[in-house]
Formats: sequence, C-alpha cells, structure tokens
Amino acid sequence: MSPIYDLLETNIPHSLMRYSDKEFPQGSSLFPRHSVVLQYLKEYAQEINPHISYQTQVLNIEKPDPSRSQPWTVEVLDLKANKVIKDEYDAVVVASGHYNDPFIPDIPGLVDFDKAYPGAISHSKFYRRPNDFKDKKVIVVGNSASGVDVSAQLSTVAKQPIFVSEKEKPTVIPPAKEPWAAGVPEIVEFLPSQRGVRFANGQIENDIDAVIFCTGFHYSYPFLKSLDPTVVVPSGGHAAHLWEQILYTADPTLSFLSVPQRIVPFPIAEAQSALIARIWSGRLSPPSEAAMEAWVQEQHEKKGEGKAIHVMAFPEDVDYINRLYELSKTATKAPELGLENDGEGKRPPYWGLDKRWVRERVPKIKLASRAAGDKRHELRTLEDLGFDYEEWKRTVEEGEKLF
Repeated sequence: MSPIYDLLETNIPHSLMRYSDKEFPQGSSLFPRHSVVLQYLKEYAQEINPHISYQTQVLNIEKPDPSRSQPWTVEVLDLKANKVIKDEYDAVVVASGHYNDPFIPDIPGLVDFDKAYPGAISHSKFYRRPNDFKDKKVIVVGNSASGVDVSAQLSTVAKQPIFVSEKEKPTVIPPAKEPWAAGVPEIVEFLPSQRGVRFANGQIENDIDAVIFCTGFHYSYPFLKSLDPTVVVPSGGHAAHLWEQILYTADPTLSFLSVPQRIVPFPIAEAQSALIARIWSGRLSPPSEAAMEAWVQEQHEKKGEGKAIHVMAFPEDVDYINRLYELSKTATKAPELGLENDGEGKRPPYWGLDKRWVRERVPKIKLASRAAGDKRHELRTLEDLGFDYEEWKRTVEEGEKLF
C-alpha cells in the first residue's frame, strides 16, 4: 500500500524539487498535488520506459560468490504472470525508498488499547482523507512533514483542538501554534479502561477516538537478507555500510538512492545517480573498502546511531548535492563513447546561491502557503507569496555598496 493520501501535495516548491533537465508544466501550483508529480515522473521516464519491467516484485538479491567479479543473482515475481524469474546482473541500484515499513513506538498500554478499540490507532501510511475523522477527538503523533500536513487537514472536520504530540524540536513550522491545535508532549502510556492516554507532563486525555502516528518508517530491504555485512540494522533505524549514503562498502556494485532524510529527493537522487554512473562505467574509481568504512564510522561519530546518521537538514543537503557534483567532475572524460558535454556525460545538479536561498526559506514559504487556505492552489511562483530572490539579492548588493 502506498503512503500517498488523497489531498497530498508537495512540501517543497516545484522550482526546487524538479530534475535539472525538466521543469514542471507551466501553470503548475507552487506546491503541486501528488497527481501532478506522478504525471511529471511518468513523462520524465518516458524515454526509458521500454527498459522497465513494471508489476514486478523483487524477492531476493544475492551474490553467492563474494568476489566482486561475480554477478548479482536477482529473483523477482512477475505479478501479471504469477511467475518467479531469476536473472544475473553486474550491478544493482536499490531505489525502493524507505516509506514502506511504518514505525510505531512501543508505548505501554498500546497493544491493549488497540485490542479494545480496533482501528483507533493507525499510521500516516494508512491515512487517506480527513472526512474519515469527522467529529472525532484525534491525537496526531509527530511534528515533521506528514504530522503537520495531516493535522492541518483534520482541522477542517475533526473535533478541536487536535492534540499534536511533539517529542522533538519541530523541523518545520509546528501546527501546535495554530488556534485549532493543542501542543502536547509525547505519549508515555495508553489507558484502555478510559480510552485515554497519559502524556509526559502527566496530563491525561480520555475518550480518544483516534491516534495517528506520523512517526516515520523503518529502513527495510527484505530482499537483501543474505548480505554480509548487513545493510539494515535489526532495529530498522538506519541503513549501514553505505559510503556517501550510496555505495555498499563491501561491494560498490550495489548502490542505493535517496536514503537520506529531510532532503529534496529528486535533485539528490539525480546527483547520486551521476556519481554511480561514473563509477560503474569505470571513469571514476571508488575509494577502497577500508576508506569507505572509515567514512561511515566518521558519520556515526558525528551524528550518533539510528536515523540521525541519515538526516540532512539544510544546509547539509545543499552541501551534499554540491559535493557529489564536485566528485562527479573528477571522472575521466570519454568523448569516444558519445557522451554529451565533451565526454563528461549528463551533468549532475549544482545548487548556487539562488537555490540555497530558497531552500533555507522553505519552512516559511510553506507556512505562508498554508495561511492562504484553498487559494494556495492558485499560487504559481515564490513571488506570489512575497519571496523574491532577485529583490533580496539587489538589496544585499546595495547594502554592500554602502561600506
């Protein structure tokens, strides 16, 4: 089941989230609906569609011989023909994302509450529409993008206030500041006999109709269970042994896309893909296994364990895109292969000051959009919301001239 809900729209302006070589259709809303994004991706993939096998489930990926010279054996299920197929590949990209296996924290009383009130506890993956919660007393757990979006949608139909449970410092403008919301700390106990919960500050709320956990997902790659060393730690909290969040350190013919969190996914996947292509084509050598593992260890020392190792909030995400660009630039040119850009191949994105400026302001831009209500769908540019990079740049330059 997909985690995409009926009213889902992007939380990043399309001018920032686009691929470098394709704009969104003219007239697109500043924050497009998911149907617009889907069509955008279909059009972007049109050229390579003949090479893609849809309705195919990957069952297992393994390399029986640990030697890198051996191919990967990939076992898939053709869902149309209900037939299992095995084939061999020189290299594998895992681009399945990390929004499939929901994470719900282990809270005392939760299991009994769920048994007593089936369906009252859910996860944002299964959320579809606000009307399912009409006139209900709701707690939304989580303060990141999905928590903000779901609680805002519920505000039009659910009982007010909507309780927004926040464990960590908000990464976006928190809904708890809205008049229809009540910010509360984390839930420490479910109270089935009262159909209630106890929060960390001792506050108790009873007669709860629904609790929606917007608490993210486990990293889950069940088709890679034979890998040694494993990519996924037992808790599912993070993916392990990935150099630059991309290459499997034990064998760089296995790579991953869009593992990091709190990023702009399309440009980052594009930058990662450019690096992978240059390495696999032999135009750029990856570091040694020891050097790649040293990089991974350094990240753990900086960020700790768990999902924190994958979090790339601004400005780290911008710096990451540009670092991958610089790495890709060091690849050997191969004009004899017919590669564009004088043998460089398709260039990855590079984010200059303009995109950095927009990225830094995304939370405020989204807040301004949300304040516009339904009229936000009529917004087409950042300037419509009063965010003008060129005007800001002129102001800065004029200020510098005064000194």
